[in-house]
Amino acid sequence: MPATRTALDNTPRVRPPYRLQWEAAQDAWVLLYPEGMIKLNRSAGEIMQRCNGERSVQAIVTELEQAFQTTGLQADVLAFVDMARAQRWLDITPVVPA
Repeated sequence: MPATRTALDNTPRVRPPYRLQWEAAQDAWVLLYPEGMIKLNRSAGEIMQRCNGERSVQAIVTELEQAFQTTGLQADVLAFVDMARAQRWLDITPVVPA
């Protein structure tokens, strides 16, 4: 588990050697890596698609809430990002104040 929890202004990105890809045969987003593949459920796929190192966690939450016309996703997104960091699927870039 990461020593610190993910902050809303952190920017997550898929960590090498993992590669996010849509697999039509699986009808799902998957994380490919040299030893295999991890099939993501729909929610995980929606979050991971947005983890490109350019969006903050807050921006991902906002985008998902708009896309699915709902509110209250912050805790779920943070929990997933923390879990994905613990699994070493994601790297996090903290925002450094200017």
